[in-house]
Amino acid sequence: MAPEITRIESIEFSYLVEDLGTDQHGFNLVYAPGESVERKLFALQIHTDTGITGEYVGGNSPSAAQINMFADYLIGKNPLDRERCWSEIKRALRKYDRMGIGPIDIALWDFAGKYHDAAIHELLGTYRERFPAYASTYHGDENGGLETPEDFAEFAVECQELGYPAFKIHGWGGSEGSRDLEREIAAVNAVGERVGEEMDLMHDPACELETFGDALKLGRALDEQDFFWYEDPYRDGGVSQHAHRKLRQKLSTPLLQSEHVRGLESFTDFVDAESTDFVRADPEYDGGITGAMKRVRVAEGHGLDVEFHAPGPAQRHCIAATRNTNYYEMALVHPDAPNTTPPIYAGDYDDQLDSIDADGHVAVPDGPGLGVEYDWDYIQDNATGSVHVYE
Repeated sequence: MAPEITRIESIEFSYLVEDLGTDQHGFNLVYAPGESVERKLFALQIHTDTGITGEYVGGNSPSAAQINMFADYLIGKNPLDRERCWSEIKRALRKYDRMGIGPIDIALWDFAGKYHDAAIHELLGTYRERFPAYASTYHGDENGGLETPEDFAEFAVECQELGYPAFKIHGWGGSEGSRDLEREIAAVNAVGERVGEEMDLMHDPACELETFGDALKLGRALDEQDFFWYEDPYRDGGVSQHAHRKLRQKLSTPLLQSEHVRGLESFTDFVDAESTDFVRADPEYDGGITGAMKRVRVAEGHGLDVEFHAPGPAQRHCIAATRNTNYYEMALVHPDAPNTTPPIYAGDYDDQLDSIDADGHVAVPDGPGLGVEYDWDYIQDNATGSVHVYE
Protein backbone atom coordinates (compact mmCIF):
# COMPACT_ATOMS: atom_id res chain seq x y z
CA MET A 1 0.00 0.00 0.00
CA ALA A 2 1.36 3.43 -0.98
CA PRO A 3 2.33 5.78 1.84
CA GLU A 4 0.23 8.92 2.44
CA ILE A 5 0.95 12.35 3.84
CA THR A 6 -1.19 12.82 6.96
CA ARG A 7 0.02 16.11 8.43
CA ILE A 8 2.37 19.00 7.60
CA GLU A 9 3.68 21.30 10.30
CA SER A 10 5.68 24.53 9.88
CA ILE A 11 7.26 26.24 12.91
CA GLU A 12 8.86 29.67 12.69
CA PHE A 13 11.79 30.21 15.05
CA SER A 14 14.39 32.91 15.54
CA TYR A 15 18.01 33.10 16.60
CA LEU A 16 20.69 35.76 17.06
CA VAL A 17 24.02 35.99 15.23
CA GLU A 18 26.54 37.94 17.26
CA ASP A 19 28.90 40.63 15.93
CA LEU A 20 26.81 41.22 12.82
CA GLY A 21 24.86 44.22 11.60
CA THR A 22 23.93 45.77 8.28
CA ASP A 23 25.82 48.24 6.13
CA GLN A 24 24.92 51.88 5.58
CA HIS A 25 22.16 50.90 3.16
CA GLY A 26 20.55 48.55 5.65
CA PHE A 27 20.62 45.35 3.61
CA ASN A 28 24.06 43.73 3.38
CA LEU A 29 25.17 41.77 6.44
CA VAL A 30 28.54 43.03 7.68
CA TYR A 31 30.83 42.60 10.65
CA ALA A 32 29.67 44.86 13.51
CA PRO A 33 31.37 44.08 16.84
CA GLY A 34 29.01 44.21 19.78
CA GLU A 35 25.87 44.16 17.65
CA SER A 36 23.66 41.21 16.73
CA VAL A 37 21.21 40.31 13.99
CA GLU A 38 18.01 38.34 14.53
CA ARG A 39 17.33 35.72 11.87
CA LYS A 40 14.12 33.76 11.31
CA LEU A 41 13.76 30.36 9.69
CA PHE A 42 11.08 27.69 9.36
CA ALA A 43 11.21 24.10 10.57
CA LEU A 44 9.13 21.87 8.32
CA GLN A 45 7.87 18.36 9.07
CA ILE A 46 5.90 16.18 6.66
CA HIS A 47 4.25 13.35 8.61
CA THR A 48 3.04 10.17 6.93
CA ASP A 49 1.08 7.07 7.81
CA THR A 50 4.32 5.07 7.75
CA GLY A 51 5.60 6.77 10.91
CA ILE A 52 8.45 8.26 8.87
CA THR A 53 8.69 12.06 8.80
CA GLY A 54 10.36 14.15 6.15
CA GLU A 55 12.12 17.19 7.61
CA TYR A 56 13.81 20.37 6.46
CA VAL A 57 14.80 23.57 8.26
CA GLY A 58 15.29 26.73 6.21
CA GLY A 59 13.18 28.92 3.97
CA ASN A 60 11.95 32.45 4.51
CA SER A 61 8.68 34.28 5.11
CA PRO A 62 7.71 34.68 1.41
CA SER A 63 8.24 30.97 0.76
CA ALA A 64 6.31 30.09 3.94
CA ALA A 65 3.42 32.19 2.66
CA GLN A 66 3.44 30.20 -0.58
CA ILE A 67 3.50 26.91 1.34
CA ASN A 68 0.36 28.13 3.10
CA MET A 69 -1.28 28.34 -0.34
CA PHE A 70 -0.71 24.73 -1.37
CA ALA A 71 0.09 22.58 1.69
CA ASP A 72 -3.50 21.34 2.02
CA TYR A 73 -3.23 19.89 -1.49
CA LEU A 74 -0.51 17.50 -0.29
CA ILE A 75 -2.57 15.90 2.48
CA GLY A 76 -3.47 12.38 1.40
CA LYS A 77 -0.92 12.36 -1.43
CA ASN A 78 1.84 9.80 -1.84
CA PRO A 79 5.03 11.50 -0.60
CA LEU A 80 7.03 9.49 -3.13
CA ASP A 81 5.18 11.12 -6.03
CA ARG A 82 7.55 14.09 -5.97
CA GLU A 83 7.55 14.77 -9.69
CA ARG A 84 3.74 14.87 -9.91
CA CYS A 85 3.48 17.05 -6.80
CA TRP A 86 6.23 19.35 -8.13
CA SER A 87 4.44 19.83 -11.43
CA GLU A 88 1.04 20.52 -9.89
CA ILE A 89 2.38 22.98 -7.31
CA LYS A 90 4.45 24.71 -9.99
CA ARG A 91 1.27 25.38 -11.94
CA ALA A 92 -0.63 26.47 -8.84
CA LEU A 93 2.07 29.06 -8.08
CA ARG A 94 2.38 30.27 -11.67
CA LYS A 95 1.68 33.90 -10.64
CA TYR A 96 4.49 33.88 -8.07
CA ASP A 97 8.22 33.10 -7.94
CA ARG A 98 7.52 29.51 -6.74
CA MET A 99 10.20 29.58 -4.03
CA GLY A 100 7.73 27.90 -1.68
CA ILE A 101 8.24 24.62 -3.53
CA GLY A 102 11.83 24.32 -2.31
CA PRO A 103 11.47 23.50 1.41
CA ILE A 104 8.57 21.12 0.76
CA ASP A 105 10.41 19.25 -1.97
CA ILE A 106 13.55 18.92 0.14
CA ALA A 107 11.47 17.48 3.00
CA LEU A 108 9.88 15.01 0.56
CA TRP A 109 13.35 13.90 -0.54
CA ASP A 110 14.31 13.52 3.13
CA PHE A 111 11.26 11.26 3.57
CA ALA A 112 12.21 9.23 0.49
CA GLY A 113 15.73 8.64 1.76
CA LYS A 114 14.49 7.53 5.15
CA TYR A 115 11.79 5.36 3.53
CA HIS A 116 14.36 3.60 1.34
CA ASP A 117 17.10 3.71 4.02
CA ALA A 118 19.41 5.57 1.66
CA ALA A 119 21.11 8.96 1.50
CA ILE A 120 19.53 11.37 -0.97
CA HIS A 121 22.66 11.44 -3.12
CA GLU A 122 22.36 7.67 -3.52
CA LEU A 123 18.79 8.06 -4.78
CA LEU A 124 19.96 10.74 -7.21
CA GLY A 125 22.99 8.73 -8.31
CA THR A 126 26.27 9.40 -6.53
CA TYR A 127 29.18 10.92 -8.44
CA ARG A 128 31.42 11.88 -5.48
CA GLU A 129 31.17 12.04 -1.70
CA ARG A 130 33.79 14.76 -1.00
CA PHE A 131 34.28 18.02 -2.87
CA PRO A 132 36.28 21.23 -2.53
CA ALA A 133 34.83 24.35 -0.91
CA TYR A 134 35.48 28.01 -1.51
CA ALA A 135 35.53 30.69 1.17
CA SER A 136 32.74 33.18 0.36
CA THR A 137 33.12 36.34 2.43
CA TYR A 138 30.74 38.71 4.11
CA HIS A 139 30.50 42.11 2.46
CA GLY A 140 33.20 44.64 3.18
CA ASP A 141 32.55 46.76 6.27
CA GLU A 142 33.69 50.00 7.88
CA ASN A 143 34.24 48.44 11.32
CA GLY A 144 37.76 47.06 11.30
CA GLY A 145 36.93 43.61 9.91
CA LEU A 146 37.06 43.49 6.11
CA GLU A 147 37.47 47.26 5.89
CA THR A 148 40.34 47.61 3.43
CA PRO A 149 41.65 45.82 0.35
CA GLU A 150 44.56 44.62 2.50
CA ASP A 151 42.08 43.07 4.96
CA PHE A 152 40.61 40.98 2.14
CA ALA A 153 44.10 39.94 1.03
CA GLU A 154 45.08 38.92 4.58
CA PHE A 155 41.87 36.93 4.98
CA ALA A 156 42.45 35.21 1.64
CA VAL A 157 45.87 34.12 2.89
CA GLU A 158 44.26 32.83 6.12
CA CYS A 159 41.72 30.84 4.11
CA GLN A 160 44.43 29.46 1.84
CA GLU A 161 46.40 28.32 4.90
CA LEU A 162 43.27 26.62 6.27
CA GLY A 163 43.14 24.58 3.06
CA TYR A 164 40.63 26.45 0.91
CA PRO A 165 41.49 26.19 -2.78
CA ALA A 166 39.31 29.17 -3.77
CA PHE A 167 38.15 32.53 -2.38
CA LYS A 168 35.25 34.84 -3.26
CA ILE A 169 35.04 38.55 -2.54
CA HIS A 170 31.77 40.23 -1.61
CA GLY A 171 32.93 43.83 -1.68
CA TRP A 172 31.51 47.09 -0.37
CA GLY A 173 29.26 48.03 -3.26
CA GLY A 174 26.87 50.81 -2.38
CA SER A 175 26.33 54.05 -4.21
CA GLU A 176 29.31 56.21 -3.33
CA GLY A 177 30.52 56.34 -6.91
CA SER A 178 34.21 56.25 -7.76
CA ARG A 179 35.39 55.78 -4.16
CA ASP A 180 33.68 52.41 -3.84
CA LEU A 181 34.72 51.26 -7.31
CA GLU A 182 38.34 52.20 -6.68
CA ARG A 183 38.28 50.25 -3.42
CA GLU A 184 36.68 47.24 -5.15
CA ILE A 185 39.38 47.26 -7.80
CA ALA A 186 42.10 47.68 -5.17
CA ALA A 187 40.74 44.63 -3.31
CA VAL A 188 40.77 42.61 -6.53
CA ASN A 189 44.40 43.53 -7.10
CA ALA A 190 45.44 42.98 -3.49
CA VAL A 191 43.87 39.52 -3.32
CA GLY A 192 45.08 38.56 -6.80
CA GLU A 193 48.65 39.56 -6.06
CA ARG A 194 48.71 37.71 -2.72
CA VAL A 195 47.03 34.39 -3.56
CA GLY A 196 46.14 34.44 -7.26
CA GLU A 197 48.69 31.79 -8.14
CA GLU A 198 47.50 29.46 -5.37
CA MET A 199 43.70 29.90 -5.38
CA ASP A 200 40.81 30.22 -7.79
CA LEU A 201 39.33 33.68 -7.22
CA MET A 202 35.77 34.91 -7.66
CA HIS A 203 34.03 38.25 -7.24
CA ASP A 204 30.36 38.86 -6.45
CA PRO A 205 29.17 42.49 -6.25
CA ALA A 206 25.73 41.10 -5.33
CA CYS A 207 24.00 43.32 -7.92
CA GLU A 208 25.45 46.50 -6.38
CA LEU A 209 27.08 48.14 -9.42
CA GLU A 210 24.99 50.94 -10.89
CA THR A 211 26.22 51.23 -14.49
CA PHE A 212 27.57 49.17 -17.36
CA GLY A 213 30.71 51.29 -17.11
CA ASP A 214 31.32 50.28 -13.49
CA ALA A 215 30.67 46.61 -14.27
CA LEU A 216 33.10 46.85 -17.18
CA LYS A 217 35.84 48.57 -15.15
CA LEU A 218 35.66 46.02 -12.36
CA GLY A 219 35.50 43.19 -14.88
CA ARG A 220 38.68 44.39 -16.57
CA ALA A 221 40.45 44.33 -13.20
CA LEU A 222 39.26 40.73 -12.78
CA ASP A 223 40.66 39.96 -16.25
CA GLU A 224 44.06 41.28 -15.23
CA GLN A 225 44.11 39.10 -12.13
CA ASP A 226 42.75 36.02 -13.97
CA PHE A 227 39.66 35.57 -11.78
CA PHE A 228 37.72 32.33 -12.12
CA TRP A 229 34.30 33.99 -12.35
CA TYR A 230 32.42 37.31 -12.08
CA GLU A 231 28.99 37.06 -10.49
CA ASP A 232 25.89 39.30 -10.44
CA PRO A 233 27.42 42.74 -11.04
CA TYR A 234 24.34 44.77 -12.03
CA ARG A 235 21.53 46.51 -10.18
CA ASP A 236 19.20 44.75 -12.66
CA GLY A 237 19.09 41.99 -10.04
CA GLY A 238 21.05 39.57 -12.21
CA VAL A 239 18.24 38.88 -14.68
CA SER A 240 18.96 40.89 -17.85
CA GLN A 241 19.98 38.57 -20.67
CA HIS A 242 20.98 41.47 -22.93
CA ALA A 243 23.15 43.28 -20.35
CA HIS A 244 25.10 40.19 -19.38
CA ARG A 245 25.54 39.06 -22.97
CA LYS A 246 27.04 42.48 -23.80
CA LEU A 247 29.30 42.31 -20.74
CA ARG A 248 30.50 38.83 -21.76
CA GLN A 249 31.52 40.21 -25.14
CA LYS A 250 33.86 42.73 -23.48
CA LEU A 251 35.55 40.53 -20.86
CA SER A 252 37.59 37.35 -20.64
CA THR A 253 36.55 36.52 -17.04
CA PRO A 254 33.63 34.06 -17.19
CA LEU A 255 30.28 35.25 -15.85
CA LEU A 256 28.25 33.31 -13.29
CA GLN A 257 24.56 34.22 -13.53
CA SER A 258 21.04 32.91 -12.84
CA GLU A 259 20.97 32.94 -9.01
CA HIS A 260 18.03 35.34 -9.26
CA VAL A 261 16.44 33.90 -12.39
CA ARG A 262 13.41 32.00 -11.16
CA GLY A 263 11.92 29.10 -13.09
CA LEU A 264 13.43 26.36 -15.22
CA GLU A 265 12.21 27.87 -18.48
CA SER A 266 13.58 31.36 -17.79
CA PHE A 267 16.82 29.76 -16.65
CA THR A 268 17.07 27.80 -19.89
CA ASP A 269 16.31 30.92 -21.92
CA PHE A 270 19.15 32.74 -20.10
CA VAL A 271 21.56 29.97 -21.08
CA ASP A 272 20.33 29.84 -24.69
CA ALA A 273 20.78 33.61 -24.98
CA GLU A 274 24.51 33.05 -24.24
CA SER A 275 24.26 35.45 -21.29
CA THR A 276 26.41 33.48 -18.86
CA ASP A 277 29.28 31.00 -18.71
CA PHE A 278 28.62 29.27 -15.39
CA VAL A 279 25.07 28.88 -14.03
CA ARG A 280 23.58 28.82 -10.54
CA ALA A 281 21.28 26.39 -8.75
CA ASP A 282 19.91 26.39 -5.21
CA PRO A 283 17.56 23.66 -3.93
CA GLU A 284 15.82 26.14 -1.64
CA TYR A 285 15.33 28.80 -4.33
CA ASP A 286 14.83 26.64 -7.41
CA GLY A 287 12.05 24.23 -6.57
CA GLY A 288 13.83 21.95 -4.17
CA ILE A 289 16.21 19.14 -5.03
CA THR A 290 13.89 18.19 -7.88
CA GLY A 291 14.11 21.66 -9.43
CA ALA A 292 17.82 22.11 -8.78
CA MET A 293 18.67 18.83 -10.49
CA LYS A 294 16.60 19.88 -13.51
CA ARG A 295 18.94 22.88 -13.78
CA VAL A 296 21.91 20.55 -13.53
CA ARG A 297 20.66 18.58 -16.55
CA VAL A 298 20.00 21.73 -18.59
CA ALA A 299 23.53 22.92 -17.84
CA GLU A 300 25.01 19.51 -18.62
CA GLY A 301 23.23 19.42 -21.97
CA HIS A 302 24.71 22.81 -22.85
CA GLY A 303 28.20 21.81 -21.73
CA LEU A 304 28.18 24.25 -18.80
CA ASP A 305 29.10 23.92 -15.14
CA VAL A 306 26.49 24.58 -12.47
CA GLU A 307 27.62 26.11 -9.19
CA PHE A 308 25.35 25.66 -6.17
CA HIS A 309 24.47 28.71 -4.12
CA ALA A 310 25.00 28.78 -0.33
CA PRO A 311 25.90 25.96 2.06
CA GLY A 312 23.58 23.32 3.46
CA PRO A 313 22.90 19.58 3.54
CA ALA A 314 20.54 19.72 0.52
CA GLN A 315 23.25 21.48 -1.50
CA ARG A 316 25.77 18.83 -0.48
CA HIS A 317 23.55 16.01 -1.72
CA CYS A 318 22.99 17.78 -5.04
CA ILE A 319 26.70 18.42 -5.52
CA ALA A 320 27.47 14.80 -4.65
CA ALA A 321 25.25 13.73 -7.56
CA THR A 322 26.55 16.34 -10.05
CA ARG A 323 29.52 15.83 -12.34
CA ASN A 324 29.55 19.31 -13.91
CA THR A 325 30.29 21.40 -10.83
CA ASN A 326 33.44 22.75 -9.18
CA TYR A 327 32.97 24.06 -5.65
CA TYR A 328 30.84 24.12 -2.51
CA GLU A 329 30.13 27.65 -1.27
CA MET A 330 31.10 28.10 2.38
CA ALA A 331 29.20 31.30 3.01
CA LEU A 332 29.30 33.69 4.64
CA VAL A 333 32.73 33.68 6.29
CA HIS A 334 34.81 36.33 8.03
CA PRO A 335 37.96 36.47 10.16
CA ASP A 336 36.02 37.71 13.21
CA ALA A 337 32.34 36.81 12.74
CA PRO A 338 30.49 33.48 12.60
CA ASN A 339 28.46 32.18 9.70
CA THR A 340 24.73 32.80 9.82
CA THR A 341 24.10 29.03 10.01
CA PRO A 342 21.67 28.46 12.90
CA PRO A 343 22.63 26.06 15.74
CA ILE A 344 19.94 23.59 14.70
CA TYR A 345 21.93 20.40 14.25
CA ALA A 346 22.07 17.81 17.01
CA GLY A 347 24.99 16.00 15.37
CA ASP A 348 28.35 17.21 14.09
CA TYR A 349 27.13 18.81 10.87
CA ASP A 350 28.07 22.48 10.46
CA ASP A 351 29.00 25.13 7.90
CA GLN A 352 31.59 27.38 9.50
CA LEU A 353 34.95 28.68 8.30
CA ASP A 354 36.76 25.74 9.91
CA SER A 355 34.29 23.07 8.74
CA ILE A 356 36.56 21.95 5.88
CA ASP A 357 39.14 19.19 6.14
CA ALA A 358 42.87 19.70 5.65
CA ASP A 359 42.46 19.48 1.88
CA GLY A 360 39.75 22.13 1.79
CA HIS A 361 36.96 19.61 1.19
CA VAL A 362 33.61 18.89 2.79
CA ALA A 363 31.74 15.58 2.78
CA VAL A 364 28.15 14.75 1.97
CA PRO A 365 26.17 13.47 4.98
CA ASP A 366 25.86 9.69 4.65
CA GLY A 367 22.80 8.91 6.79
CA PRO A 368 19.32 8.22 5.37
CA GLY A 369 17.61 11.19 3.73
CA LEU A 370 19.42 14.47 4.32
CA GLY A 371 21.63 12.62 6.79
CA VAL A 372 21.39 15.31 9.46
CA GLU A 373 19.62 15.29 12.81
CA TYR A 374 17.82 18.47 13.80
CA ASP A 375 17.76 19.76 17.37
CA TRP A 376 13.99 20.03 17.79
CA ASP A 377 14.32 21.10 21.42
CA TYR A 378 16.28 24.15 20.29
CA ILE A 379 13.75 24.90 17.55
CA GLN A 380 10.81 24.63 19.96
CA ASP A 381 12.58 26.72 22.61
CA ASN A 382 13.15 29.50 20.08
CA ALA A 383 9.79 29.34 18.32
CA THR A 384 8.16 32.69 17.63
CA GLY A 385 4.63 31.36 18.07
CA SER A 386 3.90 31.25 14.38
CA VAL A 387 2.90 27.64 13.74
CA HIS A 388 0.92 26.35 10.76
CA VAL A 389 -0.57 22.86 10.76
CA TYR A 390 -2.18 21.23 7.74
CA GLU A 391 -4.04 17.93 8.08
